[in-house]
Amino acid sequence: MWAIIDRGRAGETYLIGADGEKNNLDVVQTLLEIFGRDRDDFDHVADRPGHDLRYAIDASKLRDELGWSPRFTNFHDGLAATVAWYRDNESWWRPAKAATEAKYAAVGQ
Repeated sequence: MWAIIDRGRAGETYLIGADGEKNNLDVVQTLLEIFGRDRDDFDHVADRPGHDLRYAIDASKLRDELGWSPRFTNFHDGLAATVAWYRDNESWWRPAKAATEAKYAAVGQ
């Protein structure tokens, strides 16, 4: 983010990614592993219209224009570090999550 803020061009879109394509099942199963759960410990549901079939980010503009490179190139390791950050910083995100859930509850969702 700092590379974009410091050196990016105003109005440009810079995608942040590590050249790894994952489908929804890969992401769910990796998260389950990180949380110490079985890879099949989830309920399959019908696809919703317009759902994302895959996640494939092209970060070449960010690399070419701003010289950025990802800290993690291994998806599992990067996702595990993200989960660890959220576990270690619950006081930062918990109030925002509670406020959002309260808004949904107020409208019956």
